[in-house]
Amino acid sequence: MIKAVLWDFGGVITTSPFEAFNRFEAERGLPKDFIRSINATNPEDNAWARLESNQITVNEFDEAFAAEARAKGNEVRGHEVLALLSGDLRPEMVAALDIIGARFKLGCITNNVKNSGQGPGMAKTPERAGHFASVMDRFDVVIESSKVGIRKPDPRIYRIACEALEVDPSHAVFLDDLGINLKPARALGMKTIKVQSAAQALSELEAHLDMELMPR
Repeated sequence: MIKAVLWDFGGVITTSPFEAFNRFEAERGLPKDFIRSINATNPEDNAWARLESNQITVNEFDEAFAAEARAKGNEVRGHEVLALLSGDLRPEMVAALDIIGARFKLGCITNNVKNSGQGPGMAKTPERAGHFASVMDRFDVVIESSKVGIRKPDPRIYRIACEALEVDPSHAVFLDDLGINLKPARALGMKTIKVQSAAQALSELEAHLDMELMPR
């Protein structure tokens, strides 16, 4: 029996930062997915991993990411990447939170960055921060990598969320846009959904929860 639904934030509740990465790369004449290729190299201890687990400062990340980019043949500063992270809210996902929250516990597990934007969603303006905060208020539990010092896909962060919600992982569904973050959740017994679009994800979630989440 499902008792809780856990969500990633960026790329799930909001549009994917990968779209912004690709626009930036096109504007700068960089290879497509260049930024993602840097983040995928040495994923457990690269600049991105150390920033999200609060091991280095934003200024240190700026230099470390630039060095990793230069090693791959191009110049990109870390602060330029951070400016691309805050996507737009997906209204259908927010509406689904309201429906689900009436019957199930809600949790958010987000890899984010301290001192980059405002709040867990790393909003760049006070107005956006207010919108993001109203969404975060819908969750019973919010686990931020920058606060706990652990980031997905470390299995410990999923356990922390389930313990805070007082649910066994086998009684939870987890949504994320990255397959690497879903694998450990499945290993713990969670049902998982890889988010490729809001409609696709909500359709799969409807099947798990046996309830309608989208207008028909």
